[in-house]
Amino acid sequence: MARRSTIAPLAASLALLAAAMPPSHAAGERFDLRRPEIRSFVREVARRDGLSRRRVLRLIARAHPQPRILERVSRPPERALEWWEYRRVFLTPERIDSGARFWLAHRAVLERVAREQGVPPEYLIAILGCETYYGRDTGHDRVLDALATLAFDYPPRGEYFRGELEQFLLLTREDRLNPLAVEGSYSGAMGAPQFMPSAYRRYAVDENHDHRPDLWHDWADVFASIANYLRRNGWQPGGPVLADALLDPDPSFQLEDHGLKLYTTLDQLNATGVRAAIDAPGSTPALLVPAVEADGPAYRVGFNNFTVIMRYNRSALYAMAVNDLAAAIKARIERPATTAHIEGAGAPGG
Repeated sequence: MARRSTIAPLAASLALLAAAMPPSHAAGERFDLRRPEIRSFVREVARRDGLSRRRVLRLIARAHPQPRILERVSRPPERALEWWEYRRVFLTPERIDSGARFWLAHRAVLERVAREQGVPPEYLIAILGCETYYGRDTGHDRVLDALATLAFDYPPRGEYFRGELEQFLLLTREDRLNPLAVEGSYSGAMGAPQFMPSAYRRYAVDENHDHRPDLWHDWADVFASIANYLRRNGWQPGGPVLADALLDPDPSFQLEDHGLKLYTTLDQLNATGVRAAIDAPGSTPALLVPAVEADGPAYRVGFNNFTVIMRYNRSALYAMAVNDLAAAIKARIERPATTAHIEGAGAPGG
């Protein structure tokens, strides 16, 4: 999530961004194929990937610039959310109940994949719950439009999105997808797990062996792909994710920005007056995570698997939401009386 900032630096940043942005397109307008960056993209993609220059150019000619996407990516949030505010978005009774129903509806394949991959089923379910409400909302923007808009009309990250547009073209060729019909998020993320095209090509798994992974409708493929993403990014089977931090009366720790890396151990945290509510060796790598509550500062201790979840979404708040939603759904599944009620409720759509 965005950090708090003063008004003056924010205004200056927005002024620089506005200067860098190209003029807005009118609704329904097409891209000017004579633009140097578009001609260069077509030439490089054709050379690198063996794609037909004519076909790539024809596809971009059918893409529609989306001004509202530019507004969404360039408009900063009014303020950074604190943990207690972020939590109440994702940790709702409805989302927990829906997650439990979804688990039971797909229990056999979910638990088989979790067992084979070494990733607990509750984390696979919770990621789906945070990303697309268990596959109910996978996005309604045409991916070609979204990626082309961000690739050619959003200079701050144009290089990244040109790469994703190239990956999308390759994906549609490999998996026989219609590039004019695929829909996803406004940033080009696709399917129930919201994989960007590069992640789709790198981590998607054809669990059912039907010759291509389907991350929209095939839940075996979806579960296996999320688990594959986590494992290949360093998930440690059986390892801890997150624990509450217990502070001594006068702790001496100082929070610093260390990116998303584990930068200390439990023993080192203990020496600063911070103890994790978990039974683990003192040499275990860990990091201190701010988790501000409505009544003031609070902290938690994250471990390797916590940072792996942050590879999925680079936000400690997101990773905490996934962890806590996973725990809540698992607790609901393990309560016999509640499970009987959930089984009678049926599975959610999507």
